[in-house]
Amino acid sequence: MSEPVIPAPAPLADRLAAVRAGVADAAAAAGRSSDEITTIVVTKFHPASLIEELAALGVRDFGESRHQEAQAKSAELAHLGLTWHFVGQVQGKKARQVRAYADVIHSLDRESLAAALASEESTVDCFVQVNLTEDPARGGVAPALLEPLVGRVLETPGIRLLGLMAVAPLGAEPRRSYARVRELGDQVRRLAPEARFLSMGMSSDYVDAIVEGATHLRIGTAITGKRPEHG
Repeated sequence: MSEPVIPAPAPLADRLAAVRAGVADAAAAAGRSSDEITTIVVTKFHPASLIEELAALGVRDFGESRHQEAQAKSAELAHLGLTWHFVGQVQGKKARQVRAYADVIHSLDRESLAAALASEESTVDCFVQVNLTEDPARGGVAPALLEPLVGRVLETPGIRLLGLMAVAPLGAEPRRSYARVRELGDQVRRLAPEARFLSMGMSSDYVDAIVEGATHLRIGTAITGKRPEHG
């Protein structure tokens, strides 16, 4: 009996095209334009060479979640003029260093971090991360504490508030989670009318996120493929 044939993984360009088509279809089904949706390719643990390949395919927005890795990649690839999104938790003592290379920080979740990111010289774009679980270790501000944090962020020099970021809890129905983020975003816009963006949706649930108004998707494996082995 012959061995079953295991299909080879789709090439990078094909995976990227498939996600772009999926985003366009989901946007159209929701009565939206895909032009208002930014797909951030999350490249944690992948080499700089993969980012160069993606840049050659027209990708401009990249997400990283580990400071040292992000810092090194952004420096190595500075000549490409990419937009770097920091999507992981930011340690207060590393905030100034993250701010130096990140164009957008998606995980502002406490007043002390806002203070650490303050600057009189330049402005960094930030999302406030909301925690949709009961586990504080997951990162993000509890919804009940969202408005006070937003108020503090708006008072902090050098931070431009874009809107909210969230991760759908494991085991939860993604669309319901993202509907909650949309509702919280409506609350935030009463305080900050310009903070109209929502960073939500990943490889497995970006269609649900688009239906609920996502403007920034954070997509990794659906585009990059399986992460390399790492230590």
